Amino acid sequence: MSNKIYPIGIQNFEKIRKDGYFYVDKTAWVYQLVHTGSYYFLSRPRRFGKSLLLSTIEAYMQGKKELFKGLAIEQLEKDWTTYPILHIDLNIEKYDSTESLNNILNTYLSRWEDLYGRNSSEVSLSLRFAGIVRRACEQTGERVVILVDEYDKPMLQAIGNKALQEEFRNTLKPFYGVLKTMDGCIKFAMLTGVTKFGKVSVFSDLNNLKDISMDRRYVSLCGMTEQEIHHNFEEDLMELAETQGMTYEEVCAKLKEWYDGYHFAPNTEGIYNPFSLLNTFDSMTFGSYWFETGTPTYLVELLKRSNYDLETMSRAVTNADVLNSIYGDDEPLPVIFQSGYLTIKDYDTRFKSYLLGYPNKEVEEGFINFLMPYYTSISKKEATSEMECLVREVESGNPDAFLHRLQSFFADTPYELIREQELHYQNVLYIVFRLIGFYVKAEYHTSQGRIDLVLQTDKYVYVMEFKLEGTAEEALQQIEEKQYALPFASDSRKVFKIGVNFSRQTRNIEKWIVA
Repeated sequence: MSNKIYPIGIQNFEKIRKDGYFYVDKTAWVYQLVHTGSYYFLSRPRRFGKSLLLSTIEAYMQGKKELFKGLAIEQLEKDWTTYPILHIDLNIEKYDSTESLNNILNTYLSRWEDLYGRNSSEVSLSLRFAGIVRRACEQTGERVVILVDEYDKPMLQAIGNKALQEEFRNTLKPFYGVLKTMDGCIKFAMLTGVTKFGKVSVFSDLNNLKDISMDRRYVSLCGMTEQEIHHNFEEDLMELAETQGMTYEEVCAKLKEWYDGYHFAPNTEGIYNPFSLLNTFDSMTFGSYWFETGTPTYLVELLKRSNYDLETMSRAVTNADVLNSIYGDDEPLPVIFQSGYLTIKDYDTRFKSYLLGYPNKEVEEGFINFLMPYYTSISKKEATSEMECLVREVESGNPDAFLHRLQSFFADTPYELIREQELHYQNVLYIVFRLIGFYVKAEYHTSQGRIDLVLQTDKYVYVMEFKLEGTAEEALQQIEEKQYALPFASDSRKVFKIGVNFSRQTRNIEKWIVA
């Protein structure tokens, strides 16, 4: 049995080192960052170790040599200078009013003013911050280190409230601007967050901030590589295999399928979600750990408000300008990518375009499950049992029961949700069949006014055509004319050909014919 104590949810480097928690050594990267630049920005999904990274930098810049015993940086650093640290964590407040942001910034500034003094002429938050930086530098004789954790939390929580977001932006822009105006007093600065708000944002004046979010040299700064897993967790992999009744190879393949697959730059190695990985080793059970710790409601708000086509999301093609920036509330793709629900799958060097997709099974299954109550009439509590019934009806060769249940997914959908009826049908069917696809083989295609679907189980094949404008008879006729069932002609399984149509009046499945 592994004797490791896993640092699940622990983001303080000093606590990890002093209390004997297991630590995957990232300190060589920390040394490289500090010695090759001054101002950095890093975007990574939540639970990827951003807070721990900043805490590690803080301990290093405080000269706490004893905490780094046995780590890479111990051999690299000779001086261990102590710098004054200004560390802001914006993760701890709920940002629902202008005061909430002002209060937390004021709390930090007051604490630092107790240390370094205050000038009565410094009235605004940014002037007070600049004064603190100057005095800290003068009084200690060393330039200042500034660390900002979750810099974008206020902006993210205000998505959908343009007025509040504008107020937060007007507060944060001059505040973060101190990083540029006080350059001579700053040794090192790093901001981390989930997203990068570009163009008309808090960053538009900070052209001295180096964004390393998609820098291939730093892809493994947060998260874990396959090499790191095998180097640090070989014993754990063996134990997990034994506990799960799997072979070592099967366990490695399942870990990869569930938690690997994050690509923060094109053609780079996959990065594993560290939070899910540590939880798996701790409980010796596979689970949706990352999804259970956070609810991305702001993403759903964006998707619904922009009438986004969910099917295209999982195979979106875009460019670096879009991925690197959030232009406002109209385009959900950058937020979804930066939040970790999509990742880079491929890169076209000719057109400089990125193909996006879900990084792994945990994210895909978790996200689709999460979306269901927002797009259908099925509540979160009912979702699992409803899907289970749906899958069992498909597997038992009962198309009528399956389609009756499918009708219930559309029932009582609020009218305001379906301004674009066709897209609404497509999104609901996409969610349902993507979830069914985790249990049976499902191929799903959409085109103007119609959707075709093939479900395959051990005993049955369902060839289905959905008409959004038209009749069930026409849908069935199309299956026959286009010979959609031909690939299964010599199949031993029973083949159901099913034509289905939707009604604009009832906003639901109106009729189906099974042949």
